[in-house]
Parts: sequence; structure tokens; C-alpha cells
Amino acid sequence: AKQYSDYTTEDIYNLPDGQRAELIDGNMYMMAPPSRIHQKIVSILHAEIYKYIEVNNGSCEVYPAHFCRLFERGQQKYVAPDISVICDCDKLNDKGCSGAPDWIIE
Repeated sequence: AKQYSDYTTEDIYNLPDGQRAELIDGNMYMMAPPSRIHQKIVSILHAEIYKYIEVNNGSCEVYPAHFCRLFERGQQKYVAPDISVICDCDKLNDKGCSGAPDWIIE
């Protein structure tokens, strides 16, 4: 059996649909679903940040959760901030952002 601190991103991807969790140093933390008010605030913030970047011809990209932030070190970190802004598009891949976003809102 796996030890409590032996989880990897593979375990996150194998969770049942709808189950939310973050992985920090191999420890899996289950997350409750967000409230309606929480999601409304995230939606408003995401829209405002996106509009600001567009109006100012910015090159950054903004993503709402569940766009994850991945750390390559041993694949034992997987976090999903409510909003991530990434200005270095080389960090982006199909599963998220490899490395730290330039700005997060949680």
C-alpha cells in the first residue's frame, strides 16, 4: 500500500470525475466543491483580468481553476489556484503550467 506521502500526479489524474484534490510533497489533500458565490467571484475576476490583458495588448494568458500548476520535481506537486496568469507561454502544456505562474488568485 502507498504511504501517505507517496502520491504522484498520476494518482490525481486517476481520481473519479468530479473529485478535487491537490498534491503537495506527495501528500494528497481532498477539496470540497466551491460554493456558488465563490464561483461567481472567480468568474468576475477572470473576466476583468482577461479584458485588461486584451485591451492592453498583453501577451499573458489567464486561466480559471482547474487549470493546474505543475512542478516537475518528482511529480509530487499538483495545485489548482482559482485563477492563474501566465506570461511565459513556454511554461504551458496540455495539462497546465509547468512551474510558477506569474500571478495566482486563491
